[in-house]
Amino acid sequence: MPRAPRRNWILKVLLWASLAAPLAQAQDKTLRIVVPFGPGGGSDNFARILQPKLAELLKQSVVIDNRPGAGGTIGAAFVAKAAPDGQTLLLSDAGVATISPALFGKLPYAASDLVPVINLAQFAHVLVSAPGFAAQSMTDLLALDKARPGKLSVASSGNGTSPHLTIELLNQMAGAQFVHVPFKGSGPAINDTVGGQVDMVFTGYATVASLIKAGKLKVLAVTSPRRMPELPQVTTVAESGVPGFESWIAQAVFAPQGTPIETVRKLNQAIGSVLRMPDVKESMRLQGLEHTDNTPEEFSAWVKKQSAQWSKVIREGRIQPD
Repeated sequence: MPRAPRRNWILKVLLWASLAAPLAQAQDKTLRIVVPFGPGGGSDNFARILQPKLAELLKQSVVIDNRPGAGGTIGAAFVAKAAPDGQTLLLSDAGVATISPALFGKLPYAASDLVPVINLAQFAHVLVSAPGFAAQSMTDLLALDKARPGKLSVASSGNGTSPHLTIELLNQMAGAQFVHVPFKGSGPAINDTVGGQVDMVFTGYATVASLIKAGKLKVLAVTSPRRMPELPQVTTVAESGVPGFESWIAQAVFAPQGTPIETVRKLNQAIGSVLRMPDVKESMRLQGLEHTDNTPEEFSAWVKKQSAQWSKVIREGRIQPD
């Protein structure tokens, strides 16, 4: 081969290699979903539903990285400090952004370090009691509290948790005096409610659905603005004399601050597509989970509203974490 054509051919090969290398590296990237809790919990279960479907949809590897500890703050801090390239995401209870910044004096991250990507699903708390408890509804319960202020107990899974804040929100909005009884986890709180050691407990419906169906617990109220499809006969707190009351547990996805908005929107659309798949929707329905399509902007507005609500509850209730 003559020298000039050979030199041109070598230059073409080098140019092709320089263009192909970044493309190959991009295709080889792995999407890391950080779950700030151990395996088996609600966030972890959601991540494992999304993992294979996202991998197929995005045509790239997707791994789950469990980083439990400090109520989710360790995993949240890891994501907050990660490169903002859309390859590291946090899948967690939304409380890491809406509750923890107001609850804890010092955190290894700020709420602004986490960019809202999508609200995966949210579910209301249910207020349940043993079958023999005197009240049959929230209206009955408020009347009982008025007659016997400070005598009725409501359990939660711990100080500073969403159920605890829900009790405090009810006290503040209804002018009630329910006594909060913290437990180390929802299991012991539910068990002592079934046994009658405490009067009631706020918890997620999926956690107690089997006990309700078995007649071991009865539902007094739900904390969503409208009645739950699974419990159409049960009134909401809002329609029982506390207008405007609502309290949610939400599972959500966040990205590190600085992630380009175009990347955030693409992730929102991809995850939303998975959540609309029939088998995923049915799995969520059976767990009492509710997903409503939301843009990053809509989810960000929801986070701000929730943050303001819980900051006020924590401040006025002088709530301290465990």
